Amino acid sequence: MNAKDILGTAPRQDAETSGDGGQPAWTREEFEAQLRAKGTAYHIHHPFNVKMNSGGCSREQIRGWVANRFYYQINIPLKDAAVLSNCPDRETRRRWVLRILDHDGYGDEEGGIETWARLGDAVGLSRDDLWSLKQVTPGVRFAVDAYVNFARRAPWQESVCSSLTEMFAPQVHRDRLASWPEHYPWIEPSGLAYFRSRI
Repeated sequence: MNAKDILGTAPRQDAETSGDGGQPAWTREEFEAQLRAKGTAYHIHHPFNVKMNSGGCSREQIRGWVANRFYYQINIPLKDAAVLSNCPDRETRRRWVLRILDHDGYGDEEGGIETWARLGDAVGLSRDDLWSLKQVTPGVRFAVDAYVNFARRAPWQESVCSSLTEMFAPQVHRDRLASWPEHYPWIEPSGLAYFRSRI
């Protein structure tokens, strides 16, 4: 489910005003442009991510990032289930549930969590270490848990809006696939399958 899917299911407001003091409502195109403009605050612009994607990280830093990000990955289905639990719209639920299956996997599809675990293998993290979550820092735990709790309590539309990383992520993954083999040749190439699958 991408931004255009959400824009198509969002409740329509009066065409003349947005309900916030008489300001004209944005068109769908204007709304999407405003949303995409938020990409300048996306996590890839953080100094650590800039350093990582330009080849400046050590093996331990890459392993730490993979281990900490794994906590986020395993919580994505919980967050999406929370969105579903608050959403009375059947058509939206039918589309949104695919996000859970995409990460948890189904049938012969291994899902995003497993492909991330394979990235852990490729950078030298044992499965036991990864799944033990013992390398997850308190700050990451706090932030991820807060995100899941936000989705549990917020109106479903707000939780959906907090979940539109697909607007920015494909290019991030393309960039990693283009640069990581050169910067980090010690990472087993098969471990980059998660990034390929997100494109």
